[in-house]
Amino acid sequence: MNQGYPYGKVLNRYEDSVLVLSESIYSPETVIRQHSHNYAYFCILLRGTYLEEFGSRRRECKQSTVVFHPPEESHSTRFLHDGGHLFRFEFKPELFKRISDCSLLLAEPAKFDGGTPAQLATKLYREFRQMDEVSVLIIEGLALEIAAYVARKRQRESFKIPPMWLSRASALIYEQFASALSLADIAKTTGVHPLHLARVFRQFEGCTIGEYIRNLRVDYAARQLCSSKISLSELALDSGFCDQAHFSKTFRLVMGMTPSQYRSIFSPSHSSTKSSS
Repeated sequence: MNQGYPYGKVLNRYEDSVLVLSESIYSPETVIRQHSHNYAYFCILLRGTYLEEFGSRRRECKQSTVVFHPPEESHSTRFLHDGGHLFRFEFKPELFKRISDCSLLLAEPAKFDGGTPAQLATKLYREFRQMDEVSVLIIEGLALEIAAYVARKRQRESFKIPPMWLSRASALIYEQFASALSLADIAKTTGVHPLHLARVFRQFEGCTIGEYIRNLRVDYAARQLCSSKISLSELALDSGFCDQAHFSKTFRLVMGMTPSQYRSIFSPSHSSTKSSS
């Protein structure tokens, strides 16, 4: 196995007074021994798979997984047979202190498989790759929005333990997101009233069921755009959209770019030689 450096082979890097952004690739079977980073940071896995151990816990990260690492979190990492392509954005101490003063809920690590954090991180990555005169403002705003999302989600979770039926509802939606699910269908399966389902779901997930399904469809489509050559019209139907036009409009609304643009940036054939400064 290869012994890797924590930042991998850095393809692109940008730094300003409050943030450090970098894009790195890791060879298959790379192992990074126990280490820590001075700055708090988020990272999104653009391609590949890796396993990470921190303390007595373990996390598995796949494409579109977003992980938040608090400052000085000690962890070890092992990339699997397909290696990895990571985008990382680090908060310098002054900015992170401002965030922490607003919420103490960013003292612990967090992991998200797709969803809002992945969509925001993807938009941030696009700005990083296509810097212009206003990108600095957009990047800082998106980084703060992701941090706020994590803090707010944890705040909601700390108020009350979610009911067991909510897990069943989420599992059903995840398994059938491409189907024409109705609120009544989900409520009947979980044995609760539709209005109660909608209210509790929003309380713990931070979005409506419709928004949740839309995000799952877009996440699925994004993964397929990277891993297959399926046509956009076929992918639209497979993802649960009524047609390609609706798919493209929704994808652009959520991800900030068209499906074709996303495929050109994130497909395995895409290679980066551009350096940001």
